[in-house]
Amino acid sequence: MNNKLLVAIDTSDVSKRVVAAAKELGTQLGSEVIVLHLRERELLGRSGVVATEENKEAQATVDTAVAELKDAGLSARGLVLNTIYGHAAREIVEQAKENDVGTIVMGNRGHSELESLIVGSTAHKVLHLADRPVLVIR
Repeated sequence: MNNKLLVAIDTSDVSKRVVAAAKELGTQLGSEVIVLHLRERELLGRSGVVATEENKEAQATVDTAVAELKDAGLSARGLVLNTIYGHAAREIVEQAKENDVGTIVMGNRGHSELESLIVGSTAHKVLHLADRPVLVIR
């Protein structure tokens, strides 16, 4: 079994719990950890420019998670990528395949049943698309 973990985070409070769970699981398995943050963008022609402050916040979020995992003795690195709005689940699954990870660890923001039914949650989509285990943290 491949022990490598892909940890998908955002800037929500649940991401702290996701990193804590990845740290615990990674320590038990002796895992290498890849921390992924996706910035979703609307498809607006050529204006694919991302605000500098948003870039800094995303990178800082990933850097903090990577540092916490390294402090726990794990091998960790971070990725900050752009994706088209609504395609985050596909990108998470694709990154899991590209990086040959054994398990995806991610959070669920706890949308209501109705909201999840109408909009769908990224975690729900990843569960359906992934060909490897997914650990969803609430």
